[in-house]
Amino acid sequence: MKSCPTKAIRIINKKAVIIDERCIDCGECFRACKYDAIEILSTEESTLEKFKYKVALPSPVLYSQFGENVLPGEVLCILKEMGFDSVYDEAVICEMTSMAIEEYLDKYRGIKPIISSSCPVVVRLIQRLFPGLCKQIIPIEPPREVAAKNLRREISKKHNLQPQEIGIFHITPCSAKILSINYPETMGKSNLDGAVPINKIYNNLMMKIKTNKKPIMIQHHSNVSGVGISWTIPGNEIRNLKFRTVAVSGVIDTIEILQDVESNKLKNIDYLECLICPHGCLGGPLTVENRFIAKSNMLHLIRMYGKKRTVNTNLVRKLYQEKFFSFEHNVIPKPFPPLDPNTTRALEKLKQKESIMNQLPGYDCGMCGSPDCKTFAEDVVRNDILMDKCMFLPQAGDYE
Repeated sequence: MKSCPTKAIRIINKKAVIIDERCIDCGECFRACKYDAIEILSTEESTLEKFKYKVALPSPVLYSQFGENVLPGEVLCILKEMGFDSVYDEAVICEMTSMAIEEYLDKYRGIKPIISSSCPVVVRLIQRLFPGLCKQIIPIEPPREVAAKNLRREISKKHNLQPQEIGIFHITPCSAKILSINYPETMGKSNLDGAVPINKIYNNLMMKIKTNKKPIMIQHHSNVSGVGISWTIPGNEIRNLKFRTVAVSGVIDTIEILQDVESNKLKNIDYLECLICPHGCLGGPLTVENRFIAKSNMLHLIRMYGKKRTVNTNLVRKLYQEKFFSFEHNVIPKPFPPLDPNTTRALEKLKQKESIMNQLPGYDCGMCGSPDCKTFAEDVVRNDILMDKCMFLPQAGDYE
């Protein structure tokens, strides 16, 4: 309950309940729960079978999960053997997206800093806690969506298939990316058809990697982009940009830096990269490998493949001008509801809340079922809980 940054969890009748309208799907509760009480919903195998042509689009994080001697090409080959008609390396699109971001910043003359859209949790956090910053989110889709859009177009043309016959599935380190496919914030329908958690397929992949012959696997070796796979490490989305940039990861640091942006303390920064998970996507809740080891593995791959650009700059500029990378619509603010829709009553309830807080001990013990005393006071004012739930005030009486 206390792990949730948006206070979305309550204990009701001795069970944890998630308030949907407050949840940003950051996965912090999933990490904190020692009893596996929280289940991440993902795409079922039956959903994959509905499509005539199935494509796996793995996050580059997948390459960091098997040790530094297992190459991306080997992982992609084994992934294809697991029932997909095709696999695609997202890292190339990551590199293209970095160039599209640079194109946007070259022409941008508005309020600074511009905020990355790559982490869906950060987007939802801004919508709810910092709605005034929505206009500063860069209107460029994350690489997974751009890649899926490109793949559907190419495969449809190459194999003479209808777009709806092609199923594109993201192999993801993150529960929030699953939610962003089902409920996209910047388009009517996601370009992806579903997502499979890395930890769900890890054992099968590892077993096949250990038993298959490398010469066969290396035949499927892709033209890996060192710049692209470096997106998995915080700061590398922006490292090659010529602008003044800042990168942060982790819930607490992200909230603090966004508070600074809201207070106009970062006007001299051009671009801000925020990632909710510790160490970015390498620390995603659906990964298997220890995030420190995963980072070491990824740095080894980045050194191996180099940091030279592998994509055509003119092609990216052309696609950018065609708005290939762009949002369908901007991010819409979705602030938490006020204490009351009526302004006068909301002010009265705010005073009531302050009065209740003055009576509470301030222990933030959570015994009442709310995460802290401030949230408990708000829950009482909203009539979601009774004052006598505070064990330190057995005879609370009139608190108005």
